[in-house]
Amino acid sequence: MQLPPVRTNAILVKRYKRFLADVQLPNQEPMTVHCPNSGSMLGCSTPGSPVIISRSDNPGRKYPWTLEMVQSKGVWIGVNTSMTNKLVHEALLNGTIDNFGSITKISPEKKVSEKSRLDFLLESAQGLTYLEVKNCSLAHNQLAIFPDAVTARGTKHLVELMHLANQGSAAAVLFCIQRGDVDSFAPATEIDPVYAQTLQQVAKEGVQVLAYLAEVTPEAVTVTRQVPVHLDHVQA
Repeated sequence: MQLPPVRTNAILVKRYKRFLADVQLPNQEPMTVHCPNSGSMLGCSTPGSPVIISRSDNPGRKYPWTLEMVQSKGVWIGVNTSMTNKLVHEALLNGTIDNFGSITKISPEKKVSEKSRLDFLLESAQGLTYLEVKNCSLAHNQLAIFPDAVTARGTKHLVELMHLANQGSAAAVLFCIQRGDVDSFAPATEIDPVYAQTLQQVAKEGVQVLAYLAEVTPEAVTVTRQVPVHLDHVQA
């Protein structure tokens, strides 16, 4: 998926209030940009880091520029979580994500209870599959880990998937890893042990746990391949 055509390099000054960041462009005053990421951005929000920002063509936006990616130790990391579902949708259509058979229909934002929606309902020759997608930006020793902060909402989504699986529906959670310096995935047991334990539990109850790597460059982000999942891994 190509980034918006109007974009530029900058330096991160600080990230704050969850959805805002200040960046520094050469020979200019610091500028506030939209930061579409509700996580802690642990490991990819260090002041002084190189960043890529893009400009929206929406004239009504208060902050026209968006933080797209941050560079850490020479690696570009995608932090725009509003792009994650679009990346996965694209990869489902082109067959890069092929765990669900030949897909005939993709329905986004599928309501599964009075207060909860899951990201996709997939229709294929194999039947229906409920799919929840999570953006993964944190890594430790070539291991992608999620979440980067305690996420009660994420745990709730896992429980919803487990209930669907127990009722006979196919259900899956997919971690989209927006960085290229890792080769496998595990839950972040030290950050959110409840989420990690729940992920292990739902996998035993029939929820499919998948992780896919995305190539991140200043021009585009593209899902490329599946990587192994280690549910019992303990971070050192």
